[in-house]
Amino acid sequence: QVQLVESGGGLVQAGGSLRLSCAASGRTFSTYTMAWFRQAPGKEREFVAVFSGGNSYYADSVKGRFTVSRDDGKNTVYLQMNSLKPEDTAVYYCAADRARRAVPEYFRPGTYGDWGQGTQVTVSS
Repeated sequence: QVQLVESGGGLVQAGGSLRLSCAASGRTFSTYTMAWFRQAPGKEREFVAVFSGGNSYYADSVKGRFTVSRDDGKNTVYLQMNSLKPEDTAVYYCAADRARRAVPEYFRPGTYGDWGQGTQVTVSS
């Protein structure tokens, strides 16, 4: 099990940028697949991005605007968000998974057992 703590959320105008961080505990961080999800009020939690096996994958809604990266030396995964839109407003969560899976499984929230507490991102128009 790994403990995850997100930071970096806030209020930003449309077109602006934010960088979220997710710090993880534990000595085996490099073996984890790390993902970002988000949940807007009244909506289900949805996949945003994942970094697994040296590759990154994105939801179509954020492709070209968001970038996921990780620093295994700092046990941290990042989500750089550019060209933000009001529809990006949500609580953003990072999640970790250690098992080897087919890539599409990483797009599902139910795959992950370890979650952070979330950080609010609000984009004003």
